[in-house]
Amino acid sequence: MSWELKTILLCALTVYITSVVVGVEEWQGDEKCADLNNTTWLEYQQQRVKLQVQYLLLTRSTMDCAQMFSQESLTMPSSHFNTSRPTKVIIHGYRALGSKPSWVKELAQALLRAQDVNVLVVDWVYGASFAYNLVVENYKEVAVQISVLINQLQEHGCNLESFHFIGVSLGAHVAGFVGTLFEGKIGRITGLDPAGPMFKRADTFDRLDPSDAQFVDAIHTDSDYFGISIPVGHVDFFLNGGKDQTGCARSRFASILIYFPVYGYVICDHMRALHVYMSALNGSCPLKGIPCFNYEDFLRGQCVDCDVFGGTCPTIGLSENSGIVLSPIPKEQKLFLLTTSSPPFCTHHILLELEVSPLDKSAEVEVTLRTENLGTEQRLRLQTSTTVYRTVLAHPVALCEIGSIELKNTGARFYRQGDIHVKSVCLTEFPSLRREHPLCVNNINVRRGAPWSHHFVQVCGFF
Repeated sequence: MSWELKTILLCALTVYITSVVVGVEEWQGDEKCADLNNTTWLEYQQQRVKLQVQYLLLTRSTMDCAQMFSQESLTMPSSHFNTSRPTKVIIHGYRALGSKPSWVKELAQALLRAQDVNVLVVDWVYGASFAYNLVVENYKEVAVQISVLINQLQEHGCNLESFHFIGVSLGAHVAGFVGTLFEGKIGRITGLDPAGPMFKRADTFDRLDPSDAQFVDAIHTDSDYFGISIPVGHVDFFLNGGKDQTGCARSRFASILIYFPVYGYVICDHMRALHVYMSALNGSCPLKGIPCFNYEDFLRGQCVDCDVFGGTCPTIGLSENSGIVLSPIPKEQKLFLLTTSSPPFCTHHILLELEVSPLDKSAEVEVTLRTENLGTEQRLRLQTSTTVYRTVLAHPVALCEIGSIELKNTGARFYRQGDIHVKSVCLTEFPSLRREHPLCVNNINVRRGAPWSHHFVQVCGFF
């Protein structure tokens, strides 16, 4: 299904779906609390509404009640903006339904829990809704208006290095153009699945790229449809290859699925970058990326370290430069990692290495790792021309907690190999803080129909 068809399907739900579907609590109903705008298809047709960019401010003292913000706000005693603190700027993207992005509060609060900062939300719903091609025509004008505000904030004492822009989808390219206007002097830009349609072949002047800020990071989760497939930052995290995300075959909004099962499919992959980023801000577990040329090589276990970064793997979140200490920072580094389907999304990367004696016929081996009620299965197709196999597994617990391994000779569809002699099967977790020896079992004969299993006796150490 093309992104154009996906967009048509999404727009077709306009009369049925409101912003409630995102499932995030709205700001308090107090009239003094500001909120993002909504627009309707009728307003769009009748008025061809202008951009009407507005800004909302949240701080730790106003986490549940956003304030409208402008240059004049800085001179008002009631303003909570603190020029001595860093500022996070959230920019939403395309709004197919004209509804306000109700995930904004959750993201703003996650940022504020992690750091004591100013959070500015850019509301450009009026210019971001309905006709995608016209919205793309608006995004640079939005960036220009934002740059005017940033200039005003500089006059009141803010430094460009203290600004961190977080752009979702098309909002990532808005942030990128703001960075272009300031000649890359902005501190940081984070792109959450930067938009792909009409940008994949765009010049770097027209899209997010590493020159737009002192540090640019991006998370890719829908690079075959709504997201962009090329690296756009210093580091680009491609989750599960950057395309199909685990758990996205079904939407978590069951009530919608009764009537519109396509809805969750349309947005799930694209929005996963946002949800993973918010989870990473909570700091419950590290989400580290492994540099690799492509996803296929990563899955084949060809990339298991971060030597290109001096041994420290970049991490999703707010760590300075994603934890990279090298200078200058490498550019357009593609990073890969596997995730689970729900928060906190972290999983353990286990490298499985299997060496077998030469085979007379092709075969298939099923490998199962177990820890109490948790298990991971992987099927390996064995060829007569190959004796060593490497593959990466996503396992729910650390290597030191794996209780057993099971091998099953399932044969091939038409020609069944007899017994398979496994010279060794080894497990290694990566990336690792220390160079650990792999967990290996040697000299195994696996018969057809008679699974072989081995129980490990190990204890997780502390270091």
